[in-house]
Amino acid sequence: MGARPIGGDPEGDGDDIVAEINVTPLTDIFLVLLIIFMVTSSVIVEEGKNIDLPDASMSEPTEPKGVTVSMNSEGQITVNDVIAVEGTVLRLLEVAIENAEDKIVILRGDTSVALGRAVNVLDLAQQAGAKGIAISTEQPAEPLEIQ
Repeated sequence: MGARPIGGDPEGDGDDIVAEINVTPLTDIFLVLLIIFMVTSSVIVEEGKNIDLPDASMSEPTEPKGVTVSMNSEGQITVNDVIAVEGTVLRLLEVAIENAEDKIVILRGDTSVALGRAVNVLDLAQQAGAKGIAISTEQPAEPLEIQ
């Protein structure tokens, strides 16, 4: 008894085509891409956390229930930890405010951010439908004095 090719060729002349896709290399590629995505996204999220907030003696710890907008010293803006590319800040704010429990925008601006840029972002927040605005601060190590 001889070996028959897949497909059941009754004549056994070997003209049948085996049409099977090997998904192992495709799965390997997807897993590598997933790992690359996971590593780069964690690095991007950590970059947005390095913000030197201004000091305020009356600041109280509160749980943010609104939309958090962060501006770092390089001028990069993030909306709820999503990096905003040039021209997408308003759209990201609209979506975030629409999905937020409280329609409040909390600005986390680095101390080196110019006031004009912060006002521009707060203006975009009002255009996007924000009902209130808050500015995030830190407790100072020692009492503040106006210089």
